[in-house]
Amino acid sequence: MTNDLEQEIQEIIDRETTAWNEQSVELLLSIFHPDMVWVWPTDPQSHDPLTWTSVLGKFDYKRWTNIYTDWFSNYQLIKNNRQTQKVFVTQQGDGAFAVVDVDTLWKSVSGEESHWLGRTCKTYVKTESGWKMISQVGVLDYSGLI
Repeated sequence: MTNDLEQEIQEIIDRETTAWNEQSVELLLSIFHPDMVWVWPTDPQSHDPLTWTSVLGKFDYKRWTNIYTDWFSNYQLIKNNRQTQKVFVTQQGDGAFAVVDVDTLWKSVSGEESHWLGRTCKTYVKTESGWKMISQVGVLDYSGLI
C-alpha cells in the first residue's frame, strides 16, 4: 500500500477475511456502515445490473446477526482465499473502494456447496468511528472479459 489511508482500507478487508475464517458474526458486522446495502448479481456472469438483487436489504444489526448466525450454523468454510487487487482513496480522504478477488467455498450440512468465485468492488466511507463499508457488489466472474 502506498499510504496510510490505503492501509486502513486494507485493514478492513483483512478484518472481513478474518471474520469469515473465524465465522465471527460480531467481527463481520463491525465493518458495516449503518446504511450498508449489499447488492448481488443473480450469478457470477450477470454483469448487467438490471438482473441484480439485494437479498439482505439495508443493514440491520439484529436481522443481519440472525442471518449470519444461521449461515455459520449451517455452512462449513472449506476455503477462503482473497486477494486485494486495488485500493483507491478519494483525494479528500473520505471515501474509498477496493477491488478484491474472492475464492470462498462453503459446504452446507446437507452437502450443498456455495462457491463465491470472482471479483468484487467494496465501497467505504470515513465516519467519526473510522472507515465503514457502505456498499458492495457481489462476486462477479470477469475471466471472459479481461
